[in-house]
Amino acid sequence: MSDSSIRTRQPSVRRLPLVGPLRLTRPSDMWFKPALSVVVASAVPNLALFAFGRLDLVMYTMAGSLCALYGHSLPYARRARTVAGVVVGMLVGMAISLVTASLTDSTAVLIAVGALLAAGQKVLCDATRIGPPGPVIFTFVTSAALFAPQHLGQVPGHLALTAAAGAVSWLVTVGPALLRREGPERRATARALAAAAAYADDPGHRTRHAAAAAVHTAWQTLLAAGRPTPVRRELERLVVHAEAALARGALGAHPGVHARRVGDADGGGHAGTADRDSELAPTAVGTRAGDHDLEACVAGPDRLRAWARQSRARGPVPTPPPAPGTAEELFGVDAERAARRTAGRSGARRAALRALAPGSPLLPIAARALIGCALAGYVSMAVGVGRPYWAIVTAASLYQANVTLSWNRALQRTLGNLLGVLVFAAVLPVSRTSSLALIACCLFFNFAAEALITRNYWLGSIAVTPMALLVLEFGGTHPAGELIGDRVLDTVIGAAVGILAAMAVTNRRATGRLERALAATDRARAHAVQTIAAPAPAPAALDAARRRLTGSLVELREAGDTAAGEWWQRALPEEHILAAEQAGHRTLAATATRQGLIAPAPENGAV
Repeated sequence: MSDSSIRTRQPSVRRLPLVGPLRLTRPSDMWFKPALSVVVASAVPNLALFAFGRLDLVMYTMAGSLCALYGHSLPYARRARTVAGVVVGMLVGMAISLVTASLTDSTAVLIAVGALLAAGQKVLCDATRIGPPGPVIFTFVTSAALFAPQHLGQVPGHLALTAAAGAVSWLVTVGPALLRREGPERRATARALAAAAAYADDPGHRTRHAAAAAVHTAWQTLLAAGRPTPVRRELERLVVHAEAALARGALGAHPGVHARRVGDADGGGHAGTADRDSELAPTAVGTRAGDHDLEACVAGPDRLRAWARQSRARGPVPTPPPAPGTAEELFGVDAERAARRTAGRSGARRAALRALAPGSPLLPIAARALIGCALAGYVSMAVGVGRPYWAIVTAASLYQANVTLSWNRALQRTLGNLLGVLVFAAVLPVSRTSSLALIACCLFFNFAAEALITRNYWLGSIAVTPMALLVLEFGGTHPAGELIGDRVLDTVIGAAVGILAAMAVTNRRATGRLERALAATDRARAHAVQTIAAPAPAPAALDAARRRLTGSLVELREAGDTAAGEWWQRALPEEHILAAEQAGHRTLAATATRQGLIAPAPENGAV
């Protein structure tokens, strides 16, 4: 990786987009699940507090209610553990905030604690890959609690309210398992089938990566779901078909590969040359006869999409025809499932600890969050904002994987918040007509935020901003002009200072992560070649080698995307990355051929 001939020169400072980050996209296929969950999880404690005449305590129950936003893409067994961990994390953050608020009224100290919490929450969420909405919910709640008047004796009662609301969130997020226990697995399988169909229709670098990532996620979801039920068995067979379509595309994308035995490959070195790539060809491909044989074994895009629709729907799971090698594939899946049961969750804990260790690429992001949030809070305090927690939250929400993504989020957050304060000004008179009207407005904006945010972050922020401002109304009315003025000022300060901190704090470890991912991909590919070349490899060994290589390719693309949008770093080995990805996908195709998932073309038809 030190060979400069394979490096493409990149400017140290990359051009930042202005229009692209604001374009709307298609909504998520499951946006309604977190939207409905957070409405139910918020309505129960809000109405209970209304019945007791204590709506001033809504802020503490809201901390637990917002936990219902997490875990909706996970199978229910893992979701139960994840949401429980989110509730515990929220309780810890709230305890720190409330105790701090009860011990000091120094704004400078509160800002420092808020910045430390924001940085810690960012690192922990990224290390555990908790997924959307990530650390911003924790930072929003704990920063607000820091600036709420508090006495030490009130802290246990307020934490009890958070825990009770968190328990409601846990029940709301896990409860649907009683009605459709394989729902998350069905959605993950449907995404894999749809992505494989998209790649079959339009073979290309991006569609191939999207399909590989979707298939990888589907397998991870099925493996984490628990024991294999009949429905999960059918879903596994469908994912086998998605894998076969992906492997066929990898073969068909390189018709000029010479016909050679896979065992001829030495498996060493990097995957960066055409000669080495040709050694990994499964057999001859690219002829009319070969294409005909493959077509007979691999489902076409129309059938894959039909299966995706049926898998996502509430009806029975489609029963696909048995693809060659399915029995061996499922044997390998069972072997991996057994290995996971033996290993327990220690592997995930080790991965999280590595992400927190010195030298981790997450630490520069944490430094950005710490410095940016602290500076945003202090600048806000200096210009006269009494409770500058929104500046801290705005800065914390910006920090994504790299500077370019953080810039995109700064644009989205600023536009959404500025439009959101206008919506707040319009709805405020309605919310002040009665307590029930205030509760209804908050629930509406909770739902609207989740319904819109998957289209674009700025669109969701239009609903988040009035919801956050209306929460303050539960503790008593505030002058509308003061609320709007402070929020606009905090938004501008938080976004400006936050993005400056992102640009100033370098993350040269992003390139190091990319080079490690590249080396891991080379090793995984070499291991897969050795496994394929064995005279009679066990199905479980083939499956494990293929899955290891798939995971390394997904990590390589994530690391490459992250490094490509980072500033102040050495040039990226882009040609090496592309060659490694191409060779890795061909090796995956060779593994699929050896497993029998797709049929090789006749050797006499080689090009």
